[in-house]
Amino acid sequence: MTRYALRRLLASVPVVCVASFILFWAVRATFDPLAKLRQSVDPTGLRRETVRLGLDRSLPEQYLLWVKGFVQGDWGTSTRTGGTVLPMVGDALGTTLQLVLWGVALAVVLALAIGLYSAARQYSAGDHVLTGLSYLGVAMPAFWFGLVLIQVLAVWPKQQFGLADPPLYFVGLHSVGHGGFDLDYLRHLVLPVVTLTVGLVASWSRFGRATLLEALSSDYVRTARAKGVPRRRILLRHALRNALAPFVTVVAMDTAALVGGLVVTEQIYSIPGMGKLFLASLETGDVFVLLPWMFVVAVAVILFNLLADLSYALLDPRVALR
Repeated sequence: MTRYALRRLLASVPVVCVASFILFWAVRATFDPLAKLRQSVDPTGLRRETVRLGLDRSLPEQYLLWVKGFVQGDWGTSTRTGGTVLPMVGDALGTTLQLVLWGVALAVVLALAIGLYSAARQYSAGDHVLTGLSYLGVAMPAFWFGLVLIQVLAVWPKQQFGLADPPLYFVGLHSVGHGGFDLDYLRHLVLPVVTLTVGLVASWSRFGRATLLEALSSDYVRTARAKGVPRRRILLRHALRNALAPFVTVVAMDTAALVGGLVVTEQIYSIPGMGKLFLASLETGDVFVLLPWMFVVAVAVILFNLLADLSYALLDPRVALR
């Protein structure tokens, strides 16, 4: 498996190179890195900055210069804030990964539990209720659900009971003067994680139910039933194990998308993560942030794809890694 992982990583290098060049070309064609300077710098200073940034060279040469700086840790300076890009992206990525970790972990547990229940009791009253709720969760806009949570679980209790602070916070991940894993952090974490989790549980539970029902209709399950194997053992040891492989693949792919796709959630709760950083950089045309941001998200997608492939071999020994 180690050799397979190394081969996949090496095979991903050309994909990363092609993807990064396409991203570089698209950003360069869309945004002007010197747009802000053109309004305040004289022509001599503008030419000097053009040469310093290598913008007077051909596109392939500009790309190679950018790759060299990226590998060396020189990601440039943000035109929006004037800060170094590397720590900006690093801090935003760390914040987003916290939300993704808690949200995905909670969603996986709930989705598997709901999928198991619905598959084991197909067409029962509970299955119909959970199916209806899952459709509601898929259709419900995240921005609307987040605002409802803020009103119901934070604003309303504070006003109704005359509290000095709301029971749950809805701005950032820490209050001023706080840090680390403490009660303040958990009070900030609940609302954005719930907002994220509801949509994931709704879609993943439906997928889990479908894969479990397919596994339960397989020949080996019918053979186990004919041998008198208990229903609980069939469900947990036989059907669930075979249904986990495609389930984990979907989870891995969706998790990769979440690394750069929490724009709405982070905007609602003012969380300085990857989504909020992307939106702010896009609005101001901050090329020096957009390029590393897109590259980091692309690498995340490739890595989670690799994890999905490796999980197949771990969960299903019939899959050969070549």
